[in-house]
Amino acid sequence: MDRQRDRDAAGRARNARPRDELGRPLPRGAAGVPTMPDDLSVTPDEALERAQRLLDEGRPFHAHEVLEAAWKAAPEGERELWRGLAQLAVGLTHAKRGNAAGAARLLERAALRIAAYGDDPPHGIDVTGIVAFVDEGAEGVPRLRA
Repeated sequence: MDRQRDRDAAGRARNARPRDELGRPLPRGAAGVPTMPDDLSVTPDEALERAQRLLDEGRPFHAHEVLEAAWKAAPEGERELWRGLAQLAVGLTHAKRGNAAGAARLLERAALRIAAYGDDPPHGIDVTGIVAFVDEGAEGVPRLRA
């Protein structure tokens, strides 16, 4: 079977298939939910606001895409924090998809990364609250800001 991958103008692989609310690919031509552009550029405040809204809407996969864009653009000293926040969203995605073991591993790694910023959290990020959310079993929706 010869499958052609979707590619962008630079030749990087892209998946143009529509996605469901949890980021799972749907058949071509199906009605999916809007996704984030591959070249998304957001400020830290925009990333936190958008990601929180998406988490509140039950769309952690899409929150992950926003947080990943912030991670890629973050200064070196904040990169692991944003990586942890993106992992938090992926962990919640796994939980919603029914993958409890994968969710637990990702949430644990996310909490460790995020906790490292507890002494001086940037951008009003509620490091203590996020770590407590994970420690308490990650029920509900995390609050990214204090």
